[in-house]
Amino acid sequence: MSASLSARTTQLSPVQRAAALRDTVIGWRRHLHMHPELSFHEERTAQFVYDTLASFGGLELERPTKTSVVARLHGVHPGPVLAVRADMDALPILERNEVDYASRTPGVMHACGHDGHTAMLLGAAKTLAQLREQLHGEVRFLFQHAEELFPGGAEEMVAAGVMDGVDMVIGAHLWLPMPVGTVGVLAGRLMASPDVFDLVIHGRGGHAAAPHETVDVIAVAAQVVTNLQHIVSRGVDPIDRAVVSVTRIAGGTAYNVLPGSVELAGTIRTFDAALREEIPQLFERIVRGVSEAHGASYTLRFDRGYRPVVNDAAAVEFMRRVVARALGPDALADARPSMGGEDFSAFLQRAPGCFFFIGARNEARGIVHPHHHERFDLDERALESGVAIFIEAALAYLDGGRTHAA
Repeated sequence: MSASLSARTTQLSPVQRAAALRDTVIGWRRHLHMHPELSFHEERTAQFVYDTLASFGGLELERPTKTSVVARLHGVHPGPVLAVRADMDALPILERNEVDYASRTPGVMHACGHDGHTAMLLGAAKTLAQLREQLHGEVRFLFQHAEELFPGGAEEMVAAGVMDGVDMVIGAHLWLPMPVGTVGVLAGRLMASPDVFDLVIHGRGGHAAAPHETVDVIAVAAQVVTNLQHIVSRGVDPIDRAVVSVTRIAGGTAYNVLPGSVELAGTIRTFDAALREEIPQLFERIVRGVSEAHGASYTLRFDRGYRPVVNDAAAVEFMRRVVARALGPDALADARPSMGGEDFSAFLQRAPGCFFFIGARNEARGIVHPHHHERFDLDERALESGVAIFIEAALAYLDGGRTHAA
């Protein structure tokens, strides 16, 4: 056994270090939960993170964008660069939880766990700053703004140079579909590309008592929505994964007036690059056919969202070993791919990496509401797991090349 590994066995383990920070990390999470800020407006959040990091000492701090923070921890020995990311933004949701740490900003809520992500990474930074002598290389802590709102903060941070020189990047999402105490890791495609569409169907309005004198866009829109369901059920190979959802319809102003136009909007989710190109073509073919059949016209716009999150196989194997060592092999599970989107994919364009899920569900305590729900909450024991995993990952990856193979 090498000297450094021998020394590690006589010191506190990452789990023990995370446990020692339990109350502090929970306190950070609850502070952030009480003071949520929307994407691209995380001024107070970023300042809190900056000031907290500054209090640890030993970190080089920078503000690559107005509402993001990067902290660099250089080990005493040369070596690779590991980037670890946490997102910080909240959502425009009115919180309905009756807890003392509920949001104090009406209409804004941490309903996706980003408060927990930030708190976990702060906890890891605090501990690792005290272990600098064990590190061969650099840990780069990325506190990212605006994950929830396209074009996203990750792309801005990459453009600002935060991934320059990075050899591997990791990030985690506290995950309500998985029970607390479990960690989901998966090689390859994990999260989808969240593209969106805006469709306006144009007809001829008129009196509702004389529909024969109109081109009824309400009726046309209803048929469009119904027929769009055939894209996934009949136009896509059942082995492939895809979602086409109409999420908004707006049209009409009175009981006795047929409107001249109807607006529809929604999302298209895919993992496969070829399918991502094909579905908009199928989509427009249906819209065109239904509209022309009834004498209507349309305008249609597609906007690309984030790229799919595709994990690097070697980075995944490394993180499997990290999770098993930090929490025990029983904690490790295969993650189930999600059709949700994540701009962590922007970081993966610059370095191989692994995005993984940390279970935060607790049926017995009623912590079961999905992400983006007004009663979303976390089993805060999951925070301890995240801190331990981040600490173990840094110590393993920057140990001078003796134990990692990513």
